[in-house]
Amino acid sequence: MKLVLASSNPGKLTELRELLADTGIELIAQSDLGVDDAEETATTFVENALLKARHASAASGLPALADDSGICVDALGGAPGLYSARYSGVHGDAQANIDKLLTAMADVPDSQRAAHFYAVIVLLRHADDPQPIIAEGVWPGRIIRERRGTGGFGYNPVFLDEDHGLTAAEMDTELKNRLSHRGRALAALREKLLAQLR
Repeated sequence: MKLVLASSNPGKLTELRELLADTGIELIAQSDLGVDDAEETATTFVENALLKARHASAASGLPALADDSGICVDALGGAPGLYSARYSGVHGDAQANIDKLLTAMADVPDSQRAAHFYAVIVLLRHADDPQPIIAEGVWPGRIIRERRGTGGFGYNPVFLDEDHGLTAAEMDTELKNRLSHRGRALAALREKLLAQLR
């Protein structure tokens, strides 16, 4: 089965390909098909994912997989949230986004630095699919005061999984994929797909 991934983020493409490696699903980046990013104009993660999936499916003629995700920090009222990728003002500048987050949290005590990654994944069988398959995942943790680790992308170096004592950037791929918000959302999506095929 071929799916177009409604994203031009190479880190996300790599991560999702790893998560789907044993499913027989071939994930094709929308950029490989000449499809530009959709404009994310919605006010919720799920609506943005649907916008992106519809856009990619309509442009490519293929079923589309899209996700929208972000990091939500309790002490910042849920920010950066929907604006995680462009928190610093420039889309996809992870270092600037982390710098802004650490500055915003400089005076927040360690006991109040709870945060979670959130992801929603949407699968549309075609652009006008009235029954999209939607799954979500949450990864709880907290924001540490300085970067640790070199793996992953985005906010991974400052997001600590307290159960494992590691940042997302310090984890090996297998562990991160099992724990991550995107991994959990994809596992839930897989369950929903299997249930429909029974």
